[in-house]
Amino acid sequence: MTFEKVKKLLADQLNVDANTITEKSKVIDDLGADSLDVVEMLMTLEDEFNVTVSDEESVNLKTVGDIVKLIDSKTKKN
Repeated sequence: MTFEKVKKLLADQLNVDANTITEKSKVIDDLGADSLDVVEMLMTLEDEFNVTVSDEESVNLKTVGDIVKLIDSKTKKN
């Protein structure tokens, strides 16, 4: 499941407890990511899921659920 994989990646990268991450968790407000964390997160997600996230798409990634939906939409097309 995409959510579980994203949750683990975010927990590892941001040094937060994976059990506290939900699809409604806000990447910056709830998980404490800063702009550099977000860039690193996007690079990791692109590598891990073999997708490309445009700058326009990245602006809309506010919550963990937003990330999961975007990855699912990109991986289902392949």
